[in-house]
Formats: sequence, structure tokens, C-alpha cells
Amino acid sequence: MSEVSLIHAIDKSRVPKHVAIIMDGNGRWAKNKGEHRIFGHMNGVESVRNTLVAATETGVEYLTLYAFSAENWNRPKEEVDALMDLLVTTLVQELTKLNENGVRLKAIGSLDTLPPNCAKTLEEAIERTKNNTQVTLVLALSYGARNEIVEATKRISKLVKQGVIDADAIDDALIEKHLFTASIPDPDLIIRTSGEERISNFLLWQCAYAEFYFVKTLWPDFNKEAFFKAIVEYQSRERRFGKISEQISS
Repeated sequence: MSEVSLIHAIDKSRVPKHVAIIMDGNGRWAKNKGEHRIFGHMNGVESVRNTLVAATETGVEYLTLYAFSAENWNRPKEEVDALMDLLVTTLVQELTKLNENGVRLKAIGSLDTLPPNCAKTLEEAIERTKNNTQVTLVLALSYGARNEIVEATKRISKLVKQGVIDADAIDDALIEKHLFTASIPDPDLIIRTSGEERISNFLLWQCAYAEFYFVKTLWPDFNKEAFFKAIVEYQSRERRFGKISEQISS
């Protein structure tokens, strides 16, 4: 189906509220072209633009992008430094367009581990877009889901120790309140590009009832058409949340 046919096939009343994407394949895309890995990351920025536009056109309210994992710090320093520079440059270049298109920027992860200039640019971009309401773009940076859960557990444990809350009061809602994603709804759909079929320490708590969509396309080749295909596939599935089909349809 063409891009136009796909968007017409989407039922706007059943669009996922929150789509999260594991953007994988930049390095392999660059290698296939005989280029350095950073060349793939640079071209992946265009896919981010296209995906954000596609999400807005379909009515998705939250788009989370797994931009840099906690484990990515273990990559060669040259690549890490280039990624941080690319993040800063992209934020500066895209800020006007984000505001023009009503995009609110947020970030999740261990943000205190980011380089100072990167953290400062990110903070400024978040502040300058905080009143936008069209779509929320969430960047997962220095993010690791296990660490997120550990840190939430520590914070709750301190509250119990201080007598602020009783241990018996700990429930799903309290845990969610202390996660990085406290103000963000759980993802309805998680997309991973490049053909890999794993979630790589991404939104482990939040993905409990998410639909997963794995595509072989490498991230720099992911475009609006690919995003629309994922939404069409999502809408073909029945989300039961532990119930049976008859309960859902009644």
C-alpha cells in the first residue's frame, strides 16, 4: 500500500495514544554503505523527523524514542562523543520547528550522567517547548529500565523508612509515581527496527500490556510509510488485557 492509502486505512479513533520506538540499525546501515557508524546516526535524524510528522498526522499523543541507552556509554569514546554532539546540534537546529509544530519535548533516563553542555541544551529545549500541546516527544537518554526500577525502589524504601508511607501501601500506582515516566502513559505500541526482536532494557515496567511490532528496516530507512504500516498492524490486533474476546466486544 502507498503512504496515502495507508493513512486512509488508519482508524483515527483507535490510534495508539503512546508509541515507543527502539531505533536500531544505524551502524549496520552505515557499514552497508562503507561509512563510519556516526554516518548512520546522522542519517537517522531524518527518520526521527519523518516519524514525528507521521505520529502527529495520525493523532499519536506521545512518541518515545530510545535515543541512548545506559549501556551505550560502553561504546567507543569517539562514537559516544559524536552522538552527544549530534544530540546538541539537532536540538538547537530543530527547536524552532518543534515549537512551530506544537511539539512538547521531554526526556527520561539518568540525565545527570549526560555531558554538561548536552544536559544544558536539553533542559533549555524542554523549557522552551513545555507549553506545546500537539504531541509530546520523549527522548530516552542514558536510559536503562532496570536502573529506573532500582532507583524507584530506593526512593520508596526511604519513604517507608522515614515513616511517610506504610509498606502495605506500596502498589502499582505508587511505583509508577516514582518511575522516570511518572507523567507519561504506558506505551500502547513498541516498535523495533533492524530485525532484532528484543526490548533491550527498555520500558520494562511500562511495556506490560504493549503490543510489539518488529520490522527488518534499518532505522535510517524508516519513514512515514513504515510508521503508518505499524499503526495499521496495531489496529488489526485485539487488545484484551487479560479478558476474553466477548468481554472486549460487549
